[in-house]
Amino acid sequence: MSDHDWTARAVRQVEESPESARLLFPQAQRRGGPGARRALLNALCGNADLVSALYWSGDTGERLAVLDALPDLGLGPAAVPLVEDALRTNDARLVAAALGPYGSRWLDDHAFRHGVLKCVFLSIPLASVAELDRRFDDELARMLADHAAERRAAGRPVPQDVLERL
Repeated sequence: MSDHDWTARAVRQVEESPESARLLFPQAQRRGGPGARRALLNALCGNADLVSALYWSGDTGERLAVLDALPDLGLGPAAVPLVEDALRTNDARLVAAALGPYGSRWLDDHAFRHGVLKCVFLSIPLASVAELDRRFDDELARMLADHAAERRAAGRPVPQDVLERL
């Protein structure tokens, strides 16, 4: 069975029985190829409970797939806890995905600012933070300036993208 055939069959199954996503999602990448996880998430038609369950039970790749798909799933703020969880990790891929379009839209100012600072700590380029220009405010500028001052005091370089924001 081709990747495309598996994905089409799995999408139909999820559309008919959304709970089947719990079984199909973990095998989607291996059996259906790169786009299969997103196809299954789209087939859930905004079922926030199941999307959350797939995130919480998923490995890093599955969590990344959920975070990347969030902007297109129509969940409103229901998935903010997933983004907040990703921001608590030290996995740069999860942190960067958390500050994609969904996180930048729904995180409150405090969480967004701390997420941006976490990006700096993990050497994630600030250019990867969605809507940073729109969300950038005086408090975030102060936080970045404080971080830059600490790095200078320790004799460490300040990332260029941080300097450009100060």
